[in-house]
Amino acid sequence: MKILKFVLLSTLLLTITLVIVFSQKDIPLNKLKEKYTNSYSSFIDIGGTNVHYRDEGIYNDSIPIILIHGTGSSLHAYDIWSKSLKKTNRVIRMDLPAFGLTGPFLNKDYSISNYTTFLKEFLNSLNITQCILVGNSLGGEIAWRFAVQEPVIAKKLILIDPGGYPVKSISVPIAFKLAKVPILNKLLTYITPRFLVRSSIENVYFDKSKVSDSLVNRYFDLTLRKGNREAIVDRLKVSTTLTNRANTHASVRKIKQPTLIIWGNEDQLIPIENAYKFKNDISNSKLIVMQETGHVPMEEKPLESLKFLIDFLDN
Repeated sequence: MKILKFVLLSTLLLTITLVIVFSQKDIPLNKLKEKYTNSYSSFIDIGGTNVHYRDEGIYNDSIPIILIHGTGSSLHAYDIWSKSLKKTNRVIRMDLPAFGLTGPFLNKDYSISNYTTFLKEFLNSLNITQCILVGNSLGGEIAWRFAVQEPVIAKKLILIDPGGYPVKSISVPIAFKLAKVPILNKLLTYITPRFLVRSSIENVYFDKSKVSDSLVNRYFDLTLRKGNREAIVDRLKVSTTLTNRANTHASVRKIKQPTLIIWGNEDQLIPIENAYKFKNDISNSKLIVMQETGHVPMEEKPLESLKFLIDFLDN
């Protein structure tokens, strides 16, 4: 009993210490808007959620490029791509619900089916009837599943280390691991150490030197948007079941659109073998494997990865 009391007391003291040292208050949305919006930023109501998006480039482009980011990220993941693509195309990107300035789904449903419904409503709100879908990780799975459901709308696909197949990760960001542990994941909605954010970003990069202070600050700040921490925990709870669905192969084989698959050969989160699964199951596809690159090629090697996308669209 003495040992048990000691363990319980030690755990309580450790928890109190963590809360005192690492607890973070939400950053007011207005302050975040001042820092992370620009003249292209707009907000639109989709199902009660005020979605942050940017619509740039050639507005009369009839088939715009839609850029969709991954878990824990934001539309800023495509900053360098957008700067180039908007010279010749209409480029639209959004902060998915649970991330960035958008904040959580009101119904707390973070299933892929709810995200594809969200994407349909978002495109309808902007009167977009045809588009080219680009998605990384979570965004990649949203993109290809939407393309299966809406082949008339989605004309082409660019999938960047997308989710969808069962995953045997080599290494998982520590924040992702903690978000799936009962009790600990509750603490994450209050305790958000900056070093935890940095570690999680470094986990999806091959070249850790590219993880700058400004990059960490952006991820850290947007995580502290009201509701995002709880939403990310809710999203990651769902993702553990999504990787085990049995119908993925059959679903991927339904993709008929021209598809470019870009994959970092050093992706520790969704390893390279999944790239070949997509390539084999999508009949009209091309695979580009980028050397010495992690899970987010459009951030880690933006210019090199962008060239592959431009070549694909031109041809």
